[in-house]
Amino acid sequence: MAQVDFAERQLTLKLVYYGPPLSGKTSNLRALHGAVDKLNRGRLMTLDTRDDRTLFFDLLPIFFRASGFSFRIKVYTVPGQPVHEATRKVVLAGSDGVVFVADSRRDQREANRASWKNLVANMEALGIPRVPVVVQYNKRDLPDAMSLAELDRFDDAGRTIEEASAKQGHGVVPTFFAMVGRAWDFLDVDLRLADKLGIDSAAFRKALAEHIGVQGEPGRILG
Repeated sequence: MAQVDFAERQLTLKLVYYGPPLSGKTSNLRALHGAVDKLNRGRLMTLDTRDDRTLFFDLLPIFFRASGFSFRIKVYTVPGQPVHEATRKVVLAGSDGVVFVADSRRDQREANRASWKNLVANMEALGIPRVPVVVQYNKRDLPDAMSLAELDRFDDAGRTIEEASAKQGHGVVPTFFAMVGRAWDFLDVDLRLADKLGIDSAAFRKALAEHIGVQGEPGRILG
């Protein structure tokens, strides 16, 4: 759950990127880190194995001020390999929103489905089954990427899909803003953020956009 400190006038959100091994979770964070104003971002911390798979997590704090309040958004990835199940649960605990990064390649359908089932089970076990999840299909630029009609919607035929090619930076920022918007709306129901902080979802995303390079789809991001 989000941390709200009215004495310090600070709100901290925790967002987690989840998905199968090598789906592009770390590539998302690296691209997002590069889009954030240098004065408003912390150091991107990674811990990789020799085959360049994320072993632990990345932390990306984003600091900015709006409406007299400071906002800190902590963004994590989880390790994709099943052997790191305990670490995944620790990182997922207390999250306010999740981006599920699926692999668009046809031969990764089963890996995507297995990771999705693992996410759902862990959210249930951690007592956060209602936390919003945004699904991003990464690697849309590859020749063996599935068509939109073929993509698994993970038990929701009407689910909105975010498309991305994270290594090129395409679709990374829109995915992030989709997650931030849904996390804010989800928290607003219980915490009445708009009333207490004097800033609604649209104003929050607009303030955030001033600190992140919004390119190509500002209407979609801010609308």
